Amino acid sequence: MRFVLYNIRYATGRRAHNFMRPSSRNLLRITEFLRELKPDLVGLIEVDQGSYRTRWKNQAEMMAESLGHYHSHSVKYGEKSLWRSIPVLGRQGNAFLARDRIHDEKFHFFHHGMKRLVIELETEHVVVFLVHLALGARVRHHQLGDLYNLVKETQKPYIVAGDFNALWGEREIELFLAASGLQNANRGSLPTFPSRNPSRHLDFILHSKGVVVQDFRIPQVRFSDHLPLVLDFDVEVEKERRKKPRRKEATQPGRAGRKQGRKEI
Repeated sequence: MRFVLYNIRYATGRRAHNFMRPSSRNLLRITEFLRELKPDLVGLIEVDQGSYRTRWKNQAEMMAESLGHYHSHSVKYGEKSLWRSIPVLGRQGNAFLARDRIHDEKFHFFHHGMKRLVIELETEHVVVFLVHLALGARVRHHQLGDLYNLVKETQKPYIVAGDFNALWGEREIELFLAASGLQNANRGSLPTFPSRNPSRHLDFILHSKGVVVQDFRIPQVRFSDHLPLVLDFDVEVEKERRKKPRRKEATQPGRAGRKQGRKEI
């Protein structure tokens, strides 16, 4: 299974002065890049869900439609946050794209910070949590506590991924890793930011014991100020099932809508 994590910066590119400019051309580049990777699941940080930058279209929906994926998305601010009422900012969030149908989705919100969203996505054999942590160290500390309380009850093998804004890299999340038992898929702590000259390890894909890493890499592309992370993995349940001989089953009709574009979940 292939999972891609990418902070796309609303598809506005890597330069600061482009942050409020229209983003359609760069979004096409990012979409084609993802198409070449052929991911099963994509976690997108900093997605515009419909402002003047995108001509009022949702970037997650446009990408999902182009790739033939399902999608799940939400604004990253708390449900009662005043930030939701501010033009442009109120449409900023995170999203998942998925090749196959999703079993379940949940939207959680941290108790602290401006960016509070946690998207929990459940597939047949794995659960993935997508986060974008605060810029302030003290708030990040509180958010990691909330995140631990959320993931510790997970029954399936799981992944926690996102932009952690951890200025000190993995050292900053050592307590969270020790408490949760999660491992960093980026074994060498390779930097992910800024894309033009990477020096900081801000973006993480963390995984539980049941997730077996087959390959991990960071493509050196500059469609955003962050670099994308690509994880190829197996789940132990899947490995055991593949060892067993398959029983013959009755042929069933294919799933409708798979190649008919997007499906919102």
